Amino acid sequence: MSSLHNSLRFDTEPHVGAVISGGLLSCSPQTSLRQACLLMHQARVSCILVMEADQVLGIWTEGDLHRLELPGDLQRPIGQLMQSPVHCIGNDQPLGQAALLMKRHKVRRLLVVNSLGQARGVLTQTDLIRFQGVEHYLLMRDLAGSVRREPVIVAPVLPLGEALAMMGREGVDALVVKGPEAGILTERDLVAWLAHGKGQVAADLARFPLYALHQATSLMTAVQQIQTQGYRHLGVLDDDGQLKGLLSYSDILANIEYEYVSQLRDLLDERDQALRSSVEHLRLARQVINASLDGIMITDAGGHIESVNPSFSQMTGYRAEEVVGKSPGLLSSGRHSPDFYQAMWAQLAEQGFWQGEIWNRRKNGEVYPEWLTITAIRDDEGQIRKYAGIFTDISDRKQKEARIQSLAYYDELTGLPNRRLFMDRLQLAIANARRHHHQVALLFVDLDLFKRINDSLGHLAGDLVLKEVARRLQQTVREGDSVARLGGDEFTVLVSEIDDAQGLERLAQRLINALYAPMEVAGRVLFVSASIGISLFPGDGRDEEQLLRFADTAMYRSKELGRNKFRFYNSQMSEQNRQEMLLEERLHHALTNRTLEVYYQPKVDLASGTLTGLEALLRWHDEVLGTVSPARVIPLAERLGLIEAVGAQVLDKVCAQLAAWSHLDRVPVAVNLSVLQLHSDRFLAELDRCLAQHGIPPQLIELEITESCLMPERADAMLALLEAIRARGIQLSIDDFGTGYSSLAYLRKLPLNTLKLDRSFVQHLPHSAEDVEISLAVLGLARGLGLQVIAEGVETPEQANFLAQHQCGQGQGYLYSPALPAHKAAEWLTGQAWLGGQ
Repeated sequence: MSSLHNSLRFDTEPHVGAVISGGLLSCSPQTSLRQACLLMHQARVSCILVMEADQVLGIWTEGDLHRLELPGDLQRPIGQLMQSPVHCIGNDQPLGQAALLMKRHKVRRLLVVNSLGQARGVLTQTDLIRFQGVEHYLLMRDLAGSVRREPVIVAPVLPLGEALAMMGREGVDALVVKGPEAGILTERDLVAWLAHGKGQVAADLARFPLYALHQATSLMTAVQQIQTQGYRHLGVLDDDGQLKGLLSYSDILANIEYEYVSQLRDLLDERDQALRSSVEHLRLARQVINASLDGIMITDAGGHIESVNPSFSQMTGYRAEEVVGKSPGLLSSGRHSPDFYQAMWAQLAEQGFWQGEIWNRRKNGEVYPEWLTITAIRDDEGQIRKYAGIFTDISDRKQKEARIQSLAYYDELTGLPNRRLFMDRLQLAIANARRHHHQVALLFVDLDLFKRINDSLGHLAGDLVLKEVARRLQQTVREGDSVARLGGDEFTVLVSEIDDAQGLERLAQRLINALYAPMEVAGRVLFVSASIGISLFPGDGRDEEQLLRFADTAMYRSKELGRNKFRFYNSQMSEQNRQEMLLEERLHHALTNRTLEVYYQPKVDLASGTLTGLEALLRWHDEVLGTVSPARVIPLAERLGLIEAVGAQVLDKVCAQLAAWSHLDRVPVAVNLSVLQLHSDRFLAELDRCLAQHGIPPQLIELEITESCLMPERADAMLALLEAIRARGIQLSIDDFGTGYSSLAYLRKLPLNTLKLDRSFVQHLPHSAEDVEISLAVLGLARGLGLQVIAEGVETPEQANFLAQHQCGQGQGYLYSPALPAHKAAEWLTGQAWLGGQ
């Protein structure tokens, strides 16, 4: 119905004579068709009248091209080819009547005549669309529903005569010429061809490129572009950028509901006439008004309500008897100023028409938006006798617009500002701080171990936690501070003006305390901690991107400190980030180029000093970073998910080296495993592949695991994996024993061969009573479980003697040898190494 509001202008609607342009192009009946085409081309018009003695005999238009037989018809008199009679309309008729005539006679133009039947001008479809007042309707329709058929596409080399015939067969007024880019060939181009005879194929006359718009574009925009650019057609593109069709003025006009508008206008005119003439006509008009889905209100010239329809009562809540005789001001919402209403009535008095969006109030007090059209109804003397107001409730449209606005700037789950709105606010806060010379603080809040909640309780519980976190953050910050959710479990707090760092520290601690308070979710009581990073303007960053990045960096440093803490940003953090990024880049480079090295540290029998085995240790010397400690490499590889690749490369290098030592007396080589390697479903297959590829007996490989691999929640799976490894003949040892929290009952079930006594217990032997007790306990436990013991970090003869006396079988450490490159380790295999040498 909203499209009708622009059309119902009653006496203010333009008449045909007011919109036609002056001047007529005409010729005599004896004029040849070629000469007529030349006249049309020079005048840039689509038709020519055939006249004799000021009488219009007929008309010839671009659309008549399709009936020609070329080339013979070019020299025939146009009087033999014209259409006659010419469809006419009086210059005092409304535009709506002209639209009906065009549709009824299936023509694109009408001859406009005065009361004496004299030709005044030609009315085209272009004039109808420009002056009919259907802007609102056009805005509500897009091009997708306006294309009536697929385009007719021809090759650039199509002869023009065949192009003309194809237009007639297909019933179109334009063809799409498909070359390297799409072009268009229209009836007007063919008229020019007939006039000048220039050109032979479609590409000679076609205009490139074809101007096109996306199918979601409104008809209003299309009309504006056609008028601005001077086009008569434009292409319509689908979502894939492919040409879907051509849009012309005929298509646009076909989409405008002229019959419906005209019928309703006629009924309203009948109603106006009935008000002045008879009760019977008044009853007919009342029926039309009552049947309308739009609210309708009729007032007298002074603005007092005379009648309303049922839809008015349904929308406003007021019964007819409650409003008749009163001013429409009783509906006023209070949202508009007096100037707004003064301007409305001034326009009504001057132009007799007003249309726009207005907020009114229902009887129950609810304020709602409506699209209102007010039209003045005049008597025969031109005096305003009444006003007709037609309105539609557009609350639903407004709600959808608000929803779109909310999704663009607010987080849907928590209702907090999203990243876009937060960055806008941060930018404004920085600009204000620059002007007034104060500081701005940005707190980056990240929940600790939030993934565990989603994994264990489900994402619904995770969403409930995020909503509660958002509520607590908002309750904790001061008025004027801005809380936002950037995404996931990341939140920010913007403090637009701060006094001192102590105040920020207190705020950060309040936030941590508020979040860590017990939280009941899904029947569980949770304790959610957060890590906070803080950056300041102008001390830390000069723009919003820097402040956000530096606060994020500080937040990660808080996590490294143990979580549930806050930390201020400093420049050393950026340097550390840069170093970590460089380390990550070089590690990828090392894995790709296989530049990681393996060193070997001997393991000896403590009683005899003979070689019993080797331990493979990762070493990395990078051309950019120099020597990088394994203590940096292993944690980084685990964080980046590269530990499997590192472990696989180390295992492959060890097997390759054992194959190279096949001529020597080989001993088992121990390879350390990461817990992430053991959790991989591909580990056993990779192990088997590596041994088979290099031809290594499983007895020459020993795998070392740490206590962190023995997690109770994966006990059954880990036990099955270790048994599968032992079944292959590969020995297993547990490294760093005594530093964790291994369950002895679980340890008893594991298919282990060896325990390794951690160097932290060995280094103070035999002088530390505490370390003596721990070492003796481990040795006793190993004997009870039937396991061998290897002591790590043996550096002095006193340590070696103590361990040997208490039945520790093997040791390794600097007393015997540091980790050695492969060629040095070979000396141990040949017996050339001397005990205690380096």
